[in-house]
Amino acid sequence: MKLLKITILMTLFSFLGNAQTKEPKESLYKLKIEGISGDDLNLKEYKGKKILFVNVASKCGFTNQYDGLQELYTKYKDKLVVIGLPCNQFGAQEPGTKTEIQSFCRLNYGVDFPMTEKIEVKGENQHPIYQWLTQKSKNGKMNSSVKWNFQKYLVDEEGRLIDVFYSITKPMSSKITKLL
Repeated sequence: MKLLKITILMTLFSFLGNAQTKEPKESLYKLKIEGISGDDLNLKEYKGKKILFVNVASKCGFTNQYDGLQELYTKYKDKLVVIGLPCNQFGAQEPGTKTEIQSFCRLNYGVDFPMTEKIEVKGENQHPIYQWLTQKSKNGKMNSSVKWNFQKYLVDEEGRLIDVFYSITKPMSSKITKLL
């Protein structure tokens, strides 16, 4: 009888553990995106590191978060990559070209983390990366919607979504750093 109880408990704990670490329905690493310089940004290169995806804009009230994103990237770059994804969908706050965006970020904030082409993070033309980040049917964890610029999505070393952080969460917040 005691052995049966132990077996049942072990099975239950195993089930609960697996429920918390659901594998994504689709692999994040198979998705394609163009870097801001025009070459492909290969997400497979970042397997083994956490990835923080952030939709960014140059003329937003949260634009000063570039400083925190750069600090986060510099401090944790051995285990984290920050990827900035310019988006003009919220208040038309990212009107620039790729060259203008890249120049603005480097000149004003010293950004050297990877940046991508300008994309759409919601709606009919939502980029596949944001489809993955926002749809439980693809990421295996949760549904969400992008509310504004500088919303952050953290993915673990194996390409599993960890959590989403709204714009008001600063990059160096303990909500984020405790997960690194």
